[in-house]
Amino acid sequence: MPVNQALSILDKRSLGLRRMIVKTLGAAGRGHLGPAFSLVEIIRALYDHVLRYDANNPSWPLRDRFILSKGHGCVALYVMLAEKGFFNEEELWKLCKFEGLLGGHPEHSTPGVEVSTGSLGHGLPIGTGMALHARRKKENHRVFVVMGDGELGEGSVWEAAMSASKHKLSNLTAIVDYNKSQAYGSTFEVLDLEPLADKWRSFGFETREADGHDVESLAKLFNAKSESGKPVAVICHTVKGRGASFVENNMEWHHKNKIGQDEVSRLMEALEG
Repeated sequence: MPVNQALSILDKRSLGLRRMIVKTLGAAGRGHLGPAFSLVEIIRALYDHVLRYDANNPSWPLRDRFILSKGHGCVALYVMLAEKGFFNEEELWKLCKFEGLLGGHPEHSTPGVEVSTGSLGHGLPIGTGMALHARRKKENHRVFVVMGDGELGEGSVWEAAMSASKHKLSNLTAIVDYNKSQAYGSTFEVLDLEPLADKWRSFGFETREADGHDVESLAKLFNAKSESGKPVAVICHTVKGRGASFVENNMEWHHKNKIGQDEVSRLMEALEG
């Protein structure tokens, strides 16, 4: 399912979130922009329409659990958490600074971050454990895990998938940010994932696919509980760097060791349309 450009035209809110990402990375002077831009609508659908949380009480027992397994896209999450009131917006401007809360990958010490992530392939195993714990404790919160597509090359992902299927964890939703691009090339060149939907089905998941930049469709799919009693996988077809034409599918923007103010200005102009 290719990204449907007619449905995925970025609205004012999506553009605003991307501007905040640019400002945050501009303040740090480096970081992952492409992986954050591809995530924005997934994060937005979850935090605006799906997840139960209390920003004033991040450990609220009834909260849904969210794990950003592709931790390198964390600035999209940080911007959303700041907007929702988990911490002050000023923390964004201290990204990767000793005096700040926010690291280059999510850390458990940050309000609203459920677990530390960064090393790929850990999020689904942790989420599977959380969902199993909830099942055994008869708790009704749901667990959502967002993974990158390059991350699916990790064997631990599929070990966790087999376990989730065995235990019929219908309270677990695995979300794949399928932008078809990883750090060193396209997924087709590095390690082809196709047929990806069939793989998830064969591992016992109820599998859905969506345009990963269509917030309304994403919210419907994330909110829909499992009809089969199986765990759910949602494959979100996205574009890496979505929002700025010179960044989209441009490997140079997977990670930048230095982001200058000239590049910040160019990105802001691109987001103005």
